Amino acid sequence: MTTAHPELSEKTDVIVAAATAARPLAAGAVLRALRRSPMAVAGASMLALLVLFSFVGPLLYPTNQTDVNLLDALLPPGEGYPLGTDPNGFDVLGRLMLGGQVSLEIGLLAAVFATTLGTVYGAVAGLAGGVVDGIMMRFVDVLLAIPFLFFVLIIAARFTATPLTLSLVIGGFSWLVSARLIRGEVLSLRVREFVQAARLMGAGDRRIIFTHLIPNTFGVIIVNLTFQVADAILVIAALGFLGFGLSYPVTDWGSQLSSGVAYITAGNWWLIYPAGLCIVLVVLG
Repeated sequence: MTTAHPELSEKTDVIVAAATAARPLAAGAVLRALRRSPMAVAGASMLALLVLFSFVGPLLYPTNQTDVNLLDALLPPGEGYPLGTDPNGFDVLGRLMLGGQVSLEIGLLAAVFATTLGTVYGAVAGLAGGVVDGIMMRFVDVLLAIPFLFFVLIIAARFTATPLTLSLVIGGFSWLVSARLIRGEVLSLRVREFVQAARLMGAGDRRIIFTHLIPNTFGVIIVNLTFQVADAILVIAALGFLGFGLSYPVTDWGSQLSSGVAYITAGNWWLIYPAGLCIVLVVLG
């Protein structure tokens, strides 16, 4: 365990415990179990509402998020602007919807990329074992010792930030936890009878990994994916708050927080609290 990721142990325990509890259930049983869990229902409902707000909201409440209108800058919430306007005259409610689209898209894409890369890497390391496993995991340990946000900031400052590049950069540094989790699962699965039977029937390593091992780690993969999405959205918010996020006209919730901080002493609360609340709700969900 490295000091750069003190939360890794706790997160690993939560992911493995949740995935282990869910593993024996069929799809229908999982849905029934989720419906009986108030926390699961609350989280799913919260995410569903945020997705509808971000992607369906602009269809019901269209706004101009391209043309600057300084005559309507910093208007308080009222008729015509339910959440007021920002320093550029953009409708804050419409801005939140646009920022939600970008934040959710980047978070999901980064999580899928990181989980896919980490799953394959961890499965290969766990099945190989021995010296190969040792070398591969020492490489992971070295990368875990490097401050994650430090490198993301450097890359974001060096290159133009776009939703795709941010997704790839965040995902390219977030796969390490997934690799360690899947490697641990594969170490226990590779000695099972169904893997030995597949080897006796002539299955190669590639077939064993993609047909037998990875499908049996779906519990860990899915639970870890939810953590990855939340972490990616927090990283996007941090980059935007520090001024290294997306450029106009694209925006995200972190960038909106950053632009609103300068006006907090003036009492323009609508520039900060709505975006901050959206970030908190999506991560909790």
